[in-house]
Amino acid sequence: RKNIIRKGYIKGIIGLPANLFYGTGIPACIIVLDKENAHNRKGIFMIDAGKGFMKDGNKNRLRSMDIHKIVDVFNKQTEIAKYSKMVPFAEIEKNEYNLNIPRYIDSQEAEDIQNIEAHLLGDIPGADIDALGSYWKVCLTLKDSVFGKSQRKNYMKLKVEKDAIKKTIFEHHEFEAFIKEMNALFAKWKTQSTAYLKELKVGFHPKEVIFNLSESLLSHYTGKSLIDKYDVYQHLMDYWAEVMQDDCYLIAADGWKAETYRILVENKQKKMVDKGWTCDLVPKELVINRFFLREKQAIEALEAEGETIAGQLTDLEEEHSSEEGFFAELDKVNKGNVQNRLREIKGDADAKEEIKVLKTYLDLLEQQSEISRKIKEASAELDKKLYAKYPTLTEDEIKTLVVDDKWMATIDKDIHTEMDRISQRLTQRIKELAERYETPLPKQTAEVSEMEKEVSAHLQKMGFVWK
Repeated sequence: RKNIIRKGYIKGIIGLPANLFYGTGIPACIIVLDKENAHNRKGIFMIDAGKGFMKDGNKNRLRSMDIHKIVDVFNKQTEIAKYSKMVPFAEIEKNEYNLNIPRYIDSQEAEDIQNIEAHLLGDIPGADIDALGSYWKVCLTLKDSVFGKSQRKNYMKLKVEKDAIKKTIFEHHEFEAFIKEMNALFAKWKTQSTAYLKELKVGFHPKEVIFNLSESLLSHYTGKSLIDKYDVYQHLMDYWAEVMQDDCYLIAADGWKAETYRILVENKQKKMVDKGWTCDLVPKELVINRFFLREKQAIEALEAEGETIAGQLTDLEEEHSSEEGFFAELDKVNKGNVQNRLREIKGDADAKEEIKVLKTYLDLLEQQSEISRKIKEASAELDKKLYAKYPTLTEDEIKTLVVDDKWMATIDKDIHTEMDRISQRLTQRIKELAERYETPLPKQTAEVSEMEKEVSAHLQKMGFVWK
């Protein structure tokens, strides 16, 4: 091993997550040999990728973003704090040629240290605020809008109420400008990618498509503050694996066709039962939203009305199900039992209020039944129109439904979720720091003392006294 290292044959070492492979409980390493360029090498490039993975049952699995990041960093020999480093042979020699990666790359996360002085005297440590420097670099005056000076050096006060932290950040003009810039960045990629996807012809190679899309997305987000381009990349790759890949193979084989088929399911009697129809490339909901939105909204209005009535029925049952309630005599509150009870008390002058409640219940049931009937009829009519619409869809309409309404709409939502996560992270951290130090220890002690006096006074009134 010493001779191999001295001659520079090792180009680099990649430390992968523990338990990446079956039967391994320690970090696995890949050592790359490079005999051709050995005489030019002055060290070994190391990557600690042990934290980049996702859990998959009883093992860890590298995500697309993890693999891409490893390859990019290794090929470009990019040094990233706590992730990668070029280690000179001299340093390895000092460590007696031990290639254990943690000796050279400290990948441990910084500990969230509690500040004793802040717990005693209040205010927020400046070091914790400075740790959010990536945000302050993007929004130069945002920190001054949230924090004010303290009487003590290296400490700051929260200028806004805790409940107003999110509002202050999200409405700050510099933060709004950053979000606008990110939205414009994605919109540019979306426009370019949409045009590219709509030009796909029968026989194209799906793997080439996802390569072009993903590399373009990475390029758009390279060097952008706050957002990790590999996180954005992963959203695209996840959607590709779940949905988009299958769609592309369908289009590559058959073209832009929205072909429907019946759903046949075998029942207990081994007979095939028709459970309706579907379309893999263009789901029903997409066509409904674009061509039958009015019909969909009419059904939703009926469903909302039905939910209101269901709520009224529930309230009525809860109000009159107690021992003294009008439903107390019933074994079960349903239409049949309520009708039987009405017949029993018919003509009873003392049961007018009960009769009124029972009739109200039956009226609500009748309304609920009528709405259910209307929903069923409207849904059947919409399904009939929908089934007739599919064969008439043009290629341009199918492209719009698939590329705009299906693919890009989903990717757009996922990537904006990533932006929301970045925004929420700042809000949550500031709130966490504010809550951590808002009640200094002397104040807590005084509050406990006051509560203890109050409890003692109550106990004395109750006759419980001790020394």
